[in-house]
Amino acid sequence: MKKTVVIIPTRLGAKRFPRKSLAKIKGIPMIIRVLQSAMESEVGEVYVTSPDEEILEVVDKHGGKTIMTGNHSNGTSRVFEAFKKIDNEHIDLIFNWQGDCPMVEKNSIKKLENFMRKNNCAIGTLASKLKKEEIYNENVVKVEVEEDLKKNSFLKAKDFFRVKKNLKDEKIYHHLGIYCFQPYYLEQYVKLGESKQEKVLKLEQMRVQGKIDINVSYCDSSPLSVDTLEDLKRVEKEIN
Repeated sequence: MKKTVVIIPTRLGAKRFPRKSLAKIKGIPMIIRVLQSAMESEVGEVYVTSPDEEILEVVDKHGGKTIMTGNHSNGTSRVFEAFKKIDNEHIDLIFNWQGDCPMVEKNSIKKLENFMRKNNCAIGTLASKLKKEEIYNENVVKVEVEEDLKKNSFLKAKDFFRVKKNLKDEKIYHHLGIYCFQPYYLEQYVKLGESKQEKVLKLEQMRVQGKIDINVSYCDSSPLSVDTLEDLKRVEKEIN
């Protein structure tokens, strides 16, 4: 029996916004907002993984499942450690749902899961329409594809970046911090180790660029992620 699991990596030591996982959005800690969104997607069991006991205690109090993990350079490696600690015999898809993405609708998650199984893809992710004011915002990660990304598209990612000149005619979208892996390719990602481009751009996905294809599905829900206090205020405004 095939199964999907959602693992949410998070920590207190984010450089741009320390302790953001526990920052409250309309009175609810952000990590709990993310947990609730993941559970509402109903694609599989949901776990929060962190090296910080304080985060895990908050999740426990809200009825979530938790996994303590060690120190990691990024969330994907943390997800792999957590995956190895659970009963994973029948799991064929693993969602890495980053702990700063509190506003993703369940239909987009289910669609990505379906695309992954139907196309037998190694890694899948989500992207949404890019707003004009986001084009030169370094906190907004962009993904480039060859064709227009439509609601039923599942296209190979051409490039990921934060800011790039000469974007005329390119098909650029707002990349969301959610990935879906087949277990083998999650392990391969970890084995590859940190790449030079990954270090320079501070983008995990650059590790597999040119080595493992990443396919992109369209998401029509709000792509807001929280990297700064200003982002947190934008999310609160969007919720209102």
